[in-house]
Amino acid sequence: MAQRAAIVTGGSSGIGLEIARLLGREGHAVTLAARRPEKLEAAAGELAGEGLDVQPVAGNLGLEEDVQRVVAAHRERYGRLDVLVNNAGVGIGEAVGDLTTKKVDLQLATNLRSTILFYRECRALLGAAGAEHGGALVVNMASIAGRSGQPWLSVYGATKAAIINFSQAMNKELANEGIKSTALCPAFVDTAMTDFVKDSVPAEKMITTADVAESVRFLLRLSPNCVVPEITFSRPDELL
Repeated sequence: MAQRAAIVTGGSSGIGLEIARLLGREGHAVTLAARRPEKLEAAAGELAGEGLDVQPVAGNLGLEEDVQRVVAAHRERYGRLDVLVNNAGVGIGEAVGDLTTKKVDLQLATNLRSTILFYRECRALLGAAGAEHGGALVVNMASIAGRSGQPWLSVYGATKAAIINFSQAMNKELANEGIKSTALCPAFVDTAMTDFVKDSVPAEKMITTADVAESVRFLLRLSPNCVVPEITFSRPDELL
């Protein structure tokens, strides 16, 4: 049995993959979950090639049965869960008068429902880790769009605002049991998800995936008495 173990959703690329790499280097065995099997297998192979203990489990994380399958596979292989990273997400820009129901449902399911269901399914494992060392950690990927509504990203922003609120609620419900939750709220990060804006915000001016992942290392090093409910990542020009 691994001494520490983690689940990272949306882990086949971008922020999720970088967090999974950091967790592996920090001594965690990692279950990597994402929707596309081929891309996920390639990411897991990349991490395994670096000597990290990783298992890929593909699934549509907006579906209850796939969430349950990911957690069951993790439990069977590793037997414990110290870190849960709810990173799976999708953002689709549409004007409110043109909203497509299918795209609305996709964002609600992947960005919000998935996070809620993973908490429920992982509650016992996280509780055991919290009782053992007081530092079970759940990292929820929100967004700066969840702190300030943006046109054409209204549904995406609403799901991320809900993630911030849900993280606050989970701290009030679970922190005294050693399960701490942190919502990460980055501005534009250099990933495929931000390709749509790179004509106006060049990739080299964006936050890096390593910047976001580094916050997880910080959270892992905190004492059981310290809870960080939210971290916001901004670019210098946004502070002017």
